Amino acid sequence: MSNTTIEIIIYLYRNDKRMVNKEIKLLERQIEKLSASDFDFEAWKKYSVIILSRIFGDNDEKIKQLKNIDFEFSSWSLRDASGNESYEEGSKRLATEVLKAAIDELKIYGIPNIDNNNKDVVSRELLNIILDELKGSQVKELSKILSSSDSMTEKKRRVKELIKEIGEYGSYDIITNIITNPLIVGLVIEGK
Repeated sequence: MSNTTIEIIIYLYRNDKRMVNKEIKLLERQIEKLSASDFDFEAWKKYSVIILSRIFGDNDEKIKQLKNIDFEFSSWSLRDASGNESYEEGSKRLATEVLKAAIDELKIYGIPNIDNNNKDVVSRELLNIILDELKGSQVKELSKILSSSDSMTEKKRRVKELIKEIGEYGSYDIITNIITNPLIVGLVIEGK
């Protein structure tokens, strides 16, 4: 594998880390907004749900938890209040914990691959770009390598040999097609 290919892989890895950091900063800003003097819980909650939906998908449990938090007093909430903190403070504390859980999840696992996210489309597009540059026999060999019971180290070694067969210019074509793909261009521009 050429140094250029390795540099691009490292760039894509770092860009993914930057995306995680952007998501975390966005959630941290939402937590900070909970202490604003002109705080509007319903607007805050709707915005937070949109953010969590984008990151984790519409059916994520954190979204359900956030939607179930009430901020205003009702006769029922007055009966349930423990007296140790105001109902609003308790609601803000719960909202903070939901967002902190989301941040912890991002730190540990990264951005999840969800069905309604662009990542599946991007992954398929990247795979198509790579497969378009391979001959039929090379695609069969790649499939055989990836489905083998070999260790990951051995699979990587064998894939590297296959890439060497494509040659320097074939590798350049794959990298060029990946970088100039409209989906990737959008991600790179977003990552700035």
